[in-house]
Amino acid sequence: MKKTARRQIVLASLALLTTIGTSAGVGGALAQDNVNLRMTVWTGNKAHLDLFNGIAEEYGKAHPNVKVTFDTLPFENYTTTLTTQIAGGNAPDLAWIFENSAPDFVNSGALLPLAEILKSTPNYEADDIAPSALALWSRKGEIFAYPFSTSPFGVFVNNDLLRQSGQKSASELLSSNAWTWDNAVAVASAVNAKTGKAGLVVRDFDYKAWDNLATIWGGWNARPWGEDGKTCGFDKPEMAQAMSFIHKAIFVDKALPGPGTSADFFAGDAAMTITQISRASLLPKNGFGWDLLPLPTGPAGAYAVIGQAGIGVLKNGKNPQEAARFLAFMTNRANSEKLAQFFPPARKKLLKTEVLAKTNPLLKPEQIERVVIQGIENGTVKPSHTGFAQIQQLVRSGLDQLWMPNADLKAGLTGICGRIAPLLAR
Repeated sequence: MKKTARRQIVLASLALLTTIGTSAGVGGALAQDNVNLRMTVWTGNKAHLDLFNGIAEEYGKAHPNVKVTFDTLPFENYTTTLTTQIAGGNAPDLAWIFENSAPDFVNSGALLPLAEILKSTPNYEADDIAPSALALWSRKGEIFAYPFSTSPFGVFVNNDLLRQSGQKSASELLSSNAWTWDNAVAVASAVNAKTGKAGLVVRDFDYKAWDNLATIWGGWNARPWGEDGKTCGFDKPEMAQAMSFIHKAIFVDKALPGPGTSADFFAGDAAMTITQISRASLLPKNGFGWDLLPLPTGPAGAYAVIGQAGIGVLKNGKNPQEAARFLAFMTNRANSEKLAQFFPPARKKLLKTEVLAKTNPLLKPEQIERVVIQGIENGTVKPSHTGFAQIQQLVRSGLDQLWMPNADLKAGLTGICGRIAPLLAR
């Protein structure tokens, strides 16, 4: 499917959400009826799905008439596919929602309000959910999705490749206050020159999902738009400096794989990767020596970036009330602790090193403290905006012109603002 056609489908589908949300009933099957709930997710990772299925099986013991299945949709087209299903009358009962599309879903009226059922569920402890974690998923005091994953980005480092290239280990860089973006790129460049392996990979970016570059932009305090969402930030000095740094790292230093080139850190093909701790399950059991560090310090100082994912109940699903009850079970205190193995929780009582260490045996306590705990406390959420699907495509097409060695960055970034300013102002 062509990009233009895909974009039109997303926009049309999101436009239909408001109608769907206000016209659909919120009834459900009677308690004695057999109920099949479907939840869309982006992950196909076996460890993630085993955990989800285990929680669903536990729910089924108390509700033998309910069966829950998890439907994996491709990451790149996840939101497009989900909104197309909704518009086509094939809405899932529950959906994993990315932070970048949260404003559209929350404002659409397509999601079932959750505050009452969460607060009325015995032993749920709704007041334990951090208000800051709920901000993106709430409107006018109502909750429309539960932020089941509030996950800071960190940098996984292959110490074996660093050692082979004559570089300091990750811990040495960190302990000597040398964990800066300049040094990180210098190390990545040296690994590439010495071993032919990739230096630094921004996982899931692939010159398409540009919002993942916020994990680098933050070092310059650069943002795609202002806090009010109405002012374009691509033509600001901070963004120009950040993008110049990235461009040089790609085309001059060879520290990042160029367009059309891929490398998998977890297969040992790269020195470093920026991603979240949910990817730790991909680490080989008997592979290379690795470490996990916070994002490097930039010219604007230390910072952290958080990716969030919410679980929402679709009003026009077949069994919204039963789906809401399952969501309350899936996100209660006990199950949130299980999910914390991959998805850092929004519950204040679980955001403790000793608690997360039990469910994250791959990570050392100091890694949990400096990347997860401090990241959640100090981080900002990845970019999101109403109408994000359309904005995303316009920015992507604008950035496509910059992923060339001799690109005019200033003109290109100014041009992006020209493209998206009318959408930001709406």
